[in-house]
Amino acid sequence: MPRPDVNRFAELEVFVRVVEQAGFSAAGRAAGVSASAVSKLVARLEARLGTRLVHRTTRRFQLTAEGQAFYERALTILADLEEAERAAGAGERPAGRVRVNSSASYLSHVLAPVLPAFLARYPGIDLDLVQTDQVVDLLSDRTDIAIRAGPMPSSGLMARRLGATRMTIVAAPAWIDRHGLPQTLADIEGVSRLGFSYARATSGWPLRNADGEVTVLPSVGRVRINDGEGLRQLALAGVGPARLAAFTVRGDIAAGRLVPLLEALDPGDEEAFHAVFIGRSAGLPARARVLLDFLAEHGQVT
Repeated sequence: MPRPDVNRFAELEVFVRVVEQAGFSAAGRAAGVSASAVSKLVARLEARLGTRLVHRTTRRFQLTAEGQAFYERALTILADLEEAERAAGAGERPAGRVRVNSSASYLSHVLAPVLPAFLARYPGIDLDLVQTDQVVDLLSDRTDIAIRAGPMPSSGLMARRLGATRMTIVAAPAWIDRHGLPQTLADIEGVSRLGFSYARATSGWPLRNADGEVTVLPSVGRVRINDGEGLRQLALAGVGPARLAAFTVRGDIAAGRLVPLLEALDPGDEEAFHAVFIGRSAGLPARARVLLDFLAEHGQVT
């Protein structure tokens, strides 16, 4: 248990600044303290946690795997603290326009169903919704909040976690009637599979067999697309099998429009979703802040 005199939030602030400035000296200059003071603070933090967060050399600065995970959690904790403080001091009802960038899948299956309740609660807020699966530059695109799937890379962006969903391989009954029901790894490797036309953090389809987890490499399938919801529509039309987020196809599976494939080989991996935005101390506008809070409560994926 940390000592009562340990300012844990100050430690988090300094550690995040060290990561964002890529070094102790730059972080010290930004914070108005010496590099040695910053180094000692990080060393005390590592000692208390019992793990190394940063690899230190004279020429290179690199986070350990534990340091990367701690950094991402620190961003979320600091964002939550600021939001709590702002909420406590909030006065007038938020108003204005919020620009949201979201994948079509999240917008169709999660965001759209809860938007009427949000708009009724905040009649002064207007929304600009932009659908794309591509990662956009929030600053140049003038985006207030972006909904992103997959692992969060190290960046200066803040993030609120919106849950995680299992991934599942599915195909339409019409496709199965034509090609048969795949039962083995070789069966799925031998068919033209639907996929994305842009690079993704996870390449291929991870599956598990008797030898452990393996990855079915991306297919040279005849049809590729740059949108997850479009991928679902192609699967529904019987164009081919696809690997999709479970929250987007539960209704289709329940209604018999899609059939899960290779469930015995499912490794159980999940894809996380986050709402990301710029800046911690710059002061997120109340109109965007309340949408973040609303999504954290009502916009979770499962």
